[in-house]
Amino acid sequence: MKKFLKASLAITSAFVILTGCTSEPAQSDKQQPVASENKSPDNEIFIYTVYPAFYAKEDIWEKQVGQYLKKKFPDLTFKHVQWDNPGRQYKDLIAAGTIPDIVIDNARMNLQRYILKNDLQYDMTDLIKKYNFDTSTLNPAAMAQMKNVTPEGKIYGLPFQMSDFVLFYNKDIFDKFGVDYPKDGMTYDEVYELAKKLTRVEGENTYKGYQQHPGLYMTYNQLSLSPLSLTEDKAEMNTPGWKKEVDNLRRFYEIPANQFTSVDDFPKGKMAMSVHVTEKIVQWYEQNKNLNFDIAAMPSFADAPGVKAQPNLYSAYITKQSTKKDQAFQVIQYLLSEEMQVNFAKEGIIGPLQTQKVQEAFGKNLPQMQGKHTQAIFYGKNAMPPAARASGLTYIDVPVHGVFQPLIFGESKDSVTALRMIEESSTKAIQTEKAAQ
Repeated sequence: MKKFLKASLAITSAFVILTGCTSEPAQSDKQQPVASENKSPDNEIFIYTVYPAFYAKEDIWEKQVGQYLKKKFPDLTFKHVQWDNPGRQYKDLIAAGTIPDIVIDNARMNLQRYILKNDLQYDMTDLIKKYNFDTSTLNPAAMAQMKNVTPEGKIYGLPFQMSDFVLFYNKDIFDKFGVDYPKDGMTYDEVYELAKKLTRVEGENTYKGYQQHPGLYMTYNQLSLSPLSLTEDKAEMNTPGWKKEVDNLRRFYEIPANQFTSVDDFPKGKMAMSVHVTEKIVQWYEQNKNLNFDIAAMPSFADAPGVKAQPNLYSAYITKQSTKKDQAFQVIQYLLSEEMQVNFAKEGIIGPLQTQKVQEAFGKNLPQMQGKHTQAIFYGKNAMPPAARASGLTYIDVPVHGVFQPLIFGESKDSVTALRMIEESSTKAIQTEKAAQ
């Protein structure tokens, strides 16, 4: 996934490449002793970024973040290191005793796999109170994900940047078949009816009515389902909620001639609708500048109208080992200010602060976004993440994507069987992980 992200940067270095994926750096670190403190200049703030991966390019970091920090905090110096730099993985920094003050990383999995596993976590609750930082101004679902890490509601990080999903549609295909364009607020049932009308085979041309990435659909599911039991050390997917989730998408796949290929085939011009992350507005435009497309809000379940995917989130953490926690917090607080969130929005970055000014600024620096219905990005609300699991339970990354591929797409399993198989294999993986500990 990292290679995909870096390849995507060639399309537009000025635009954020938030993949909408939970993929994390491939090599997991084992528990290691951590240096007790940083040994760096008193006025230096060491910022370590793992995700967003595009910050591997220092010029992008400097353009979007670095230059503003230097102006805002003239008495501080900033050291920025990105995971992709040789010898700069978590284990390397820990072994060298050079622990960052701030870590920016994928919130869904890497908090568990890297920050908690290496004992880097620090509860920021007291600093939030000390500096009167109003977390209620931030995206509620993103903030809930920060609090739902522990049953006690400790806040180990604050949301920094987000990726969100929208419905892309090819206006030429809709026009060709005389079908009205999608609108914000449509349900999956309504979009399913459109997909049936738009899936056609004409000679050598097959028009796909609708595609959606099954793995992302499951990972950031709109029903707030957890693949892990919240109370026991086991997976929990063979449930009515998960079956509803799977059956909803499965019906699109079962429309004759609409078998899923790849959501990234949309720029080829033979796909009517595709749900993907917002940054594809730029990427797909660059791939096919003749593509006549626009966006609408992603569809929602009829019994949860206007509820889109859970937040795909990159968050900022202060490490336990930092000796400059106050300065580090003030840096994060500034990154979440309206001033900085407007700057990010102009570059097409979705942030957790979504005031009117931020929304109106979205994509202003990107000519590829002009004329697009970018307000669709802010339509509705993100689904809330699952509640925190009980203390002491074992975490694994449940391969929820496996329900569709290979079990449904490749092996034609029914939904219940596919869910049960993933649940059983994941429960075994939990037991293996516990034994290894």
